[in-house]
Amino acid sequence: MSSTIMTGAAAVDAAGEASRLARGRRRRLKRRGAWVGLLFMAPALVLNLIVIGGPSISNFYYAFTDWSGLGPAKFNGLDNAVRLFQDQGFWNALTHNFIYMIFFLTVPITMGLYGAFALSRVRRSASLFRVMFFIPYLIASVVNAAIWKNILAPEAGLAAALNKVGIHWLDNVYFFGDPNLSLGSVMFVDNWHFWGFLVVLFLAATTNIDGSRYEAARIDGANAWQEFWHVTLPGIRPTLVFALTIISLWSLLAFDYAYALTGGGPAGSSDLVSLLVNRTAFGANEAGYAAFMGLTMSVLGGIILVIIGLLRRREDES
Repeated sequence: MSSTIMTGAAAVDAAGEASRLARGRRRRLKRRGAWVGLLFMAPALVLNLIVIGGPSISNFYYAFTDWSGLGPAKFNGLDNAVRLFQDQGFWNALTHNFIYMIFFLTVPITMGLYGAFALSRVRRSASLFRVMFFIPYLIASVVNAAIWKNILAPEAGLAAALNKVGIHWLDNVYFFGDPNLSLGSVMFVDNWHFWGFLVVLFLAATTNIDGSRYEAARIDGANAWQEFWHVTLPGIRPTLVFALTIISLWSLLAFDYAYALTGGGPAGSSDLVSLLVNRTAFGANEAGYAAFMGLTMSVLGGIILVIIGLLRRREDES
């Protein structure tokens, strides 16, 4: 009897030892895989450190200096912060950035969701429609800006075409020259080029939703709006959060269309922080102050990312 117990105990010990050895082997393989992954990632990481990390550290240093962009930089402490706080031009441009953000978090998102839901019901020539929506996003922003400048010019383009048929609604309407219309006109052109990207993005996410969910919703008597609200939106939630995140950050960095269409004018009515940084650094030769403005926008971007991360965590926990 005792020998049987001893044999059973030895078998248990042997099984335990084998299990420990297997766990140790898995840990070693996992560590080895991690090191192999790091080795493959090393070139990209080094390149990012050189291209992104180096300039970021330099920007942080120059943000606290009185530097013209040439020659040595003179440390000036928090003088740039005090100046920024009192700079009405900066607050005007930052206000426009937040208007930009609110607009792009609502209008193109809504248009993109509607376009994606509509296209998800198209069975014939669906690929053709996707290409048509995506083409404006592929055209260079400078080309898009030149096209719309000609279309909306009061002496040519759409206004001239309407005049020929006796319609004078756009006579003397300067979309890019009127302080009341300039920012909205820039956002309109930017949205024209951008919302097709969101259509394709949301459509790709929609195609991954299990079709049985739609069938179950139809069996329960759901209409198209109820299908969209209760099936499509929950199904593409990760993609929607991603879109909201990148739009929030892009709105702080918006530059190309405002620069090409209005240059921030007239009288700062369509100015953005990126344009102000460009003029301050290369026009006024105040690179140190421009660096501090850039650092401020980076901090704002970080705050937005933290807020979005907290909201996502709270939603996941609920």
